[in-house]
Amino acid sequence: MADDKKKVEAITSMEKDFAQWYTDVVIKSELIGYTSVKGCMAIKPAGYAIWELIQKQLDAKFKETGVENVYMPMFIPESLLEKEKDHVEGFAPEVAWVTHGGLSELQEKLCVRPTSETLFCDFYAKDIESYRDLPKVYNQWCSVVRWEKETRPFLRSREFLWQEGHTAHATAEEAEERTIQMLNVYADFCENVLAMPVIKGQKTEKEKFAGAVATYTIEALMHDGKALQSGTSHNFGDGFAKAFGVQYTDKENKLQYVHQTSWGVTTRLIGAIIMVHGDDNGLVLPPRIAPTQVMIVPIMQKKEGVLEKAEELRSAISAYARVKVDASDKSPGFKFAEQEMRGIPLRLEVGPRDIEAGQAILVRRDNGEKETVAFTDLEKRIPELLDTIQKDMLEKARAHRDANTHTAKSWDEFKDIIENRQGFIKAMWCGDTECEEAIKAETGASTRCMPFEQECFSDVCVHCGKPAKKMVYFGRAY
Repeated sequence: MADDKKKVEAITSMEKDFAQWYTDVVIKSELIGYTSVKGCMAIKPAGYAIWELIQKQLDAKFKETGVENVYMPMFIPESLLEKEKDHVEGFAPEVAWVTHGGLSELQEKLCVRPTSETLFCDFYAKDIESYRDLPKVYNQWCSVVRWEKETRPFLRSREFLWQEGHTAHATAEEAEERTIQMLNVYADFCENVLAMPVIKGQKTEKEKFAGAVATYTIEALMHDGKALQSGTSHNFGDGFAKAFGVQYTDKENKLQYVHQTSWGVTTRLIGAIIMVHGDDNGLVLPPRIAPTQVMIVPIMQKKEGVLEKAEELRSAISAYARVKVDASDKSPGFKFAEQEMRGIPLRLEVGPRDIEAGQAILVRRDNGEKETVAFTDLEKRIPELLDTIQKDMLEKARAHRDANTHTAKSWDEFKDIIENRQGFIKAMWCGDTECEEAIKAETGASTRCMPFEQECFSDVCVHCGKPAKKMVYFGRAY
C-alpha cells in the first residue's frame, strides 16, 4: 500500500502550487518526456493518443464542411515571408532560420514555418485563375516552430503540432461566413468532445493576428482562473491577396483579388483538458477524448478463471467502448492509483466473488462513485455511464466558469476582482488601444475577446471613463 500512496502523493496539490501540479500531472501520467532540444517535448503514446483522437474527430468535422487536406513545405524563403509587412513584423521575434544546406551557405536563408499563410498565398497565386477555381478550402496537419523564450508542455513549446486551414473565396461575404463557420466548429468540438465550455468573440485590434482584418477566438477558463485562448479563426480580407498577387477572372472577365481566411487549433488543447478537468489524483479525461474509456482490473488475478473472464469482458466491451485489461503484476491498489493518474473514465473490477455472482464493479473517475452491475447489463450500463460522465464534466466545468466570471462597473472593482478573486472579468471598454495597454500594464489582465453576445451595464469605459463602445472579457492568461 505504501507504493500506491507514494504514487498519488507524488503530485503537488493544485491549490498549493498550480504550475507544479500541472507539470507533475503531465510527467507522471506519461503524456510527455523532456528532450535534449531545449523547449521541445517528446509526446509519449498516452499523450499522442489524445492528439490522434482530437485530430480524427476534428478532421471529420472539417470534411463535413467541404475542407480538403493538403501539405505544404516546412521552409519559407525570406523574400516570401517579407511580402506581407504586418505579418512578418508580427512573427519576426519567433522565427527560426536555416542558413546552411549541408556545408554550403544558402543564397537565401529559409525560415522554418511559424505558420503557412505566405506559402499558401504563393501556391494560390499559381493555382487560382478563374472564378471556377474557387473556393479553395484547404487544411494541413503539421508542426510549426516558434522560438519561445519561456516554454511549458503543451501550452507553449518551440515546436508544436496543429492544424492550419487556409481558404480562398471570391467574395468578402463568403470569407467572413467561412471564418465564423470554423470558429463554431471549434466551439462545438470543445464543448461536446472536450467537455470544455468556451466564450466566442472577436479579438481587439491590438490582439488580432498580424495581417488579418479580423480575428475571432474561443476562450476557455482553466481551474486556476486563468484564461486560455483555445482556437482562432482569422478573416484576412484581400490584404494577403494583394501582397502576393492572388487574383482570379470573374464571370465578367475582370480581374479580382480573392478573399482569404485562416484558422487553427494546436496541442495546447491537451493542456486545456488537463487544466479544466484534472484533480489532485491526476488527469480526468472526458470519455469522448479518452484513448482508453474502460480499464478492466482483475482482482486476485492468479486465481483460476479471473484473467480469462477479464479477457472475455474486454472482447465483449470492445464492441462499444475503448477498453483494456491491466494484467500486470502490480497490486490492485497500485493499479487503481495508476488508472486514476491517467484519467481513465471508468474502472471495471472483477474477481472470483464477482464471477461467482455474475457481476462486476464499475468505478467513475470523475467523482469516485461505485456501482455493481450484472455482466448481462454491462452493454447497456457502460455507454450510459460514459454519456453521463461526459455531460457531468461539461456541467461542472461550466459551473466553475460561471462562478468565476465577474462584472466590474468601476476601476476599483476591476482591480479588486483581479487581485482577490480569479477568472474572467466582464467590463465596458472605450475601444482605445492605449487604454487597453494601460489596463494590462496595471493589472496583468488582457482583453480576451469582445463576445458575440454583448451586454451593456455601463455607458463608460471601466478604466478611462470615456464613452463605452464594447463589453469585453478581460483576464490573466496563459
